[in-house]
Amino acid sequence: MIGVGDRAPDFTAPDEHGQPTRLSSFRGRIVVLFFYPKANSLGCTVETRAFAERFADFQGADATVLGVSVDSVSDQARFATKCGTAFPLLSDADKSIARAYGVLGFLGIARRVTFVIDPDGIVRDVVNAITPGVHVARSLERLRAPPAK
Repeated sequence: MIGVGDRAPDFTAPDEHGQPTRLSSFRGRIVVLFFYPKANSLGCTVETRAFAERFADFQGADATVLGVSVDSVSDQARFATKCGTAFPLLSDADKSIARAYGVLGFLGIARRVTFVIDPDGIVRDVVNAITPGVHVARSLERLRAPPAK
């Protein structure tokens, strides 16, 4: 798995509308990139809704949020509607993004891991926890913390 201080691998993936989204298009902004195992599952619904509910806080810190799972575009579209997201949910159906970040689990689904990526594309924090709520709270804490010297 990539770690703090590593350059975040660039990628392009379709969002829930089938539109391509490229990570590097967000350079100059902080990106909170969260991987979740399965759209519409209980834990992933809790996590994604929590990101959706706090999205204004992320925007206030000049950050954006991107969710990624190995689900199809159509599954992501249903999930985005269910969770009320105002940020993209990306389909990594070929699992290339999860592999690049080292979060592809042995069952062929992404593990629940969140990366906080700085405006230059460098990973500044990694949240690797099974509990969904930890990801939102720790990401926001990281955004509020003074920059490391």
